[in-house]
Amino acid sequence: MIDLPLSLLFAALVVLLICSAFFSSSETALMSISRFRLLHLARDGNRGAKLAQQLLHHPERLIGLILLGNNFVNILASAIATIAAVRIAGEAGVLIGTAFLTVVVLIFSEVAPKTYAALHPERIALPAAYVLYPMLRVFYPVVRLINVLAGWVMRLFGHRGGGRSDQTLSQDELRSVLREEGGLIPESHRHMLLNILALEEAMIDDIMVPRTEIKGIDLDDSAEELREALKDFPYSRAVVYRGKIDNVVGILNLRNLLDLSQLQAIDAELIEKRMRTPYYVPEGTNLTQQLVAFQRQQRRSALVIDEYGSLQGLVTVADILEEIVGEFTTAPKQDTRHIHFEADGSLLIDGRIPVHSLNRRLQWELPTEAARTLSGLIVAMLEHLPTPGEALEIDGYQMDIQEVRDNVVRRVRVVAPESED
Repeated sequence: MIDLPLSLLFAALVVLLICSAFFSSSETALMSISRFRLLHLARDGNRGAKLAQQLLHHPERLIGLILLGNNFVNILASAIATIAAVRIAGEAGVLIGTAFLTVVVLIFSEVAPKTYAALHPERIALPAAYVLYPMLRVFYPVVRLINVLAGWVMRLFGHRGGGRSDQTLSQDELRSVLREEGGLIPESHRHMLLNILALEEAMIDDIMVPRTEIKGIDLDDSAEELREALKDFPYSRAVVYRGKIDNVVGILNLRNLLDLSQLQAIDAELIEKRMRTPYYVPEGTNLTQQLVAFQRQQRRSALVIDEYGSLQGLVTVADILEEIVGEFTTAPKQDTRHIHFEADGSLLIDGRIPVHSLNRRLQWELPTEAARTLSGLIVAMLEHLPTPGEALEIDGYQMDIQEVRDNVVRRVRVVAPESED
């Protein structure tokens, strides 16, 4: 090699530096490429993605191969640079060649290619897989030997091996991905995905219609009163009871009465024939489980009871779906159920709204441990039932009580902290 022309030595040095840049950029690209993006490309039939997946299935082998190749070409490049430098500058060429090669390798074979690979991993990783995969098969015995020797060294420092790190995402990590890396997903869709994840944390107690607000049909009413109630009933399903709401006897789908040509034909006996047995669920059930239960039972509503069997409220499929998609009939920044946006930036809020729902709709962080509703939270903080005109502050939110009725805060004006949008 000492007798080779300088032009040939420099040509070999350039080739080796290119090989070094290839190994360096390949390592960075394959280790930084999104595993989920790789999975998507592989399922679409991308050959490079499939090869990259196989390489990453055993990362210790891939790293061993890349380091084997990178160190080989760097050491060989160092030897060639030293020979060329000695022939040009004599004994001083050793130092000159070392300094020159260090700068060149650092810039052109390490920093530049690794930076580009980190910024564009897919452009490097997929083509590199076509080269590295057959190389691994050819040099597998050497790579395997290197891995075994490295394993022995690691055992000297107390490492006993074990499975690879878990690449699956937790719910919190998935939320972070959707918030920070979900730029290609429309904002409304991103909110729905985040709301689906939040269903596990919410209970039916947080969204149910409380017992005192359930509208129903009393079978003890006269036939005329029943007809009037059904004629003006605001919902498609009615809770049927006797005497008081605690004595529920069934659920009536008003569609079951559409075949009647005369409203006068409706009476208590007919309603009993057309109603369905009530479906009860225990309080404390999370929304994901309840949504699955609704599908399994083919139901659209359920009565919520406590551990003693007492009626606590009513929950419907629509209530759960609104937790995912938001209000069905309103647009952002307009009035929503229980919330009215004022021109001065304050909000008039019905105190009966669940705190969980309020936090979700407005991206607030009011405490949810003390009470389920905003009214309950205010009472818990004040430790007494407030009167109109009374004010308080909860976690920076200024609240002025506007209306109290039936021992419940019905309306409260809220001003969010200045940092809130």
